[in-house]
Amino acid sequence: MNPVPLIKPTPWDTAAFSIPTWELLEYSAAALQQASQTVGHHTLKIDPLADKRLLHECGFYYCDTLIEPYCNVAQLRTSQHPDAIILKEVDTEQALAICHGAFAHGRFHRDFNLPRAAADLRYDNWLVQLLEAQHVYGLYWQGVLAGFIGYSGNNLVLHALAKKYRGKGLSKYWWSSVCNELLANGNETVKSSISATNLAALNLYVSLGFSFNNPQDIYHRLV
Repeated sequence: MNPVPLIKPTPWDTAAFSIPTWELLEYSAAALQQASQTVGHHTLKIDPLADKRLLHECGFYYCDTLIEPYCNVAQLRTSQHPDAIILKEVDTEQALAICHGAFAHGRFHRDFNLPRAAADLRYDNWLVQLLEAQHVYGLYWQGVLAGFIGYSGNNLVLHALAKKYRGKGLSKYWWSSVCNELLANGNETVKSSISATNLAALNLYVSLGFSFNNPQDIYHRLV
């Protein structure tokens, strides 16, 4: 009788890194044993307060801590500007130029066992999938594409600005508009997931009235 699978494949990561990639479904000795017997790159998301001893003994290493910003219509602080608009019409080539190399805070970029070029490709591939599903808002400043926000349901899953538009206090206008649209479409909340080290994103969500929950430490292992 075959054991119950305690790891699952992540084919979108395999496509970028050209090696088998997996995510553990639970933190247990049995799951860690399955991972140790399976060639490839493994990810485990775990409560930050959990005992990590077994992870370290099995060769897992820390990569990141993710936190979940969330907000409802009563909490959301909106800002508008006539030069900042959002549109579903997004040129793929322009969006990819903004996306490529924009995710230095990503856990795959911080993993010293993985090539940075492949980590960039992972996010590029993700953006293409979201564009094909028409789940991307283009962020325009004075008619020029300045960034994008990809979403899935009520989750903001991938977002970036071109370098020349960062640090100017413009993000609040675009994020306000996208959040308002998602809330107006019947969602009770809007959520995202960001690295605890990404202070620019953290400060943006605070300024918009978001709260935070569900912290997760991310550990990787390459077998």
